[in-house]
Amino acid sequence: MEVILKQDIQGLGYKNDTVSVKPGYGRNYLITQGYAIIANEANRKMINENIKQAAHKAEKLKKDAEEIAKALGTLTLEIGTKAGESGKIFGAITTLQIADALKAKGFDIDRKKISFNPIKELGEYTAIVDLHREVQHEISIKVIAE
Repeated sequence: MEVILKQDIQGLGYKNDTVSVKPGYGRNYLITQGYAIIANEANRKMINENIKQAAHKAEKLKKDAEEIAKALGTLTLEIGTKAGESGKIFGAITTLQIADALKAKGFDIDRKKISFNPIKELGEYTAIVDLHREVQHEISIKVIAE
């Protein structure tokens, strides 16, 4: 079953993308929650017209995302947490902690746009910030003991 996404869905696609999903997932979740519409000819024409009208706005969003990526540059975030003698931390580092650290540095980035492998020990890691469908940026994370 093909559907047209009405918003970004991590792991599936971005707004206005036409994606193929299993019928139950499309009918019972995506369409009922308002995340997608059925990809029939009328809806495809409507989406294409909307894309044409929003092209200049999309270009501005991409430029803004590139500016944020440029400003992030080689930023290294230091996140302090409680840790044991062996270097294992109590709990794990979450996207919320990274988003808060970015906010403290002056970048207001939604935590849902940050992805990384689970962090459970002290050390240096990298996270990917998805700023735009075409702009992704890596940031360094240094986990230190408090």
